Amino acid sequence: MSLWLNAGVHALEVAERAGHSVNVLLKIYAKCIDDQREVANQRIEKALES
Repeated sequence: MSLWLNAGVHALEVAERAGHSVNVLLKIYAKCIDDQREVANQRIEKALES
């Protein structure tokens, strides 16, 4: 599941496929998500340009 999260699959989708709530998923896997701050910043900047 950390692979899916790092690939950009939405946490809600990963949680549903795993049979978890989003809260449980993120509690378990949040530490496994690498380099997401930069990806988030890029997405925010792109959205603001629109």
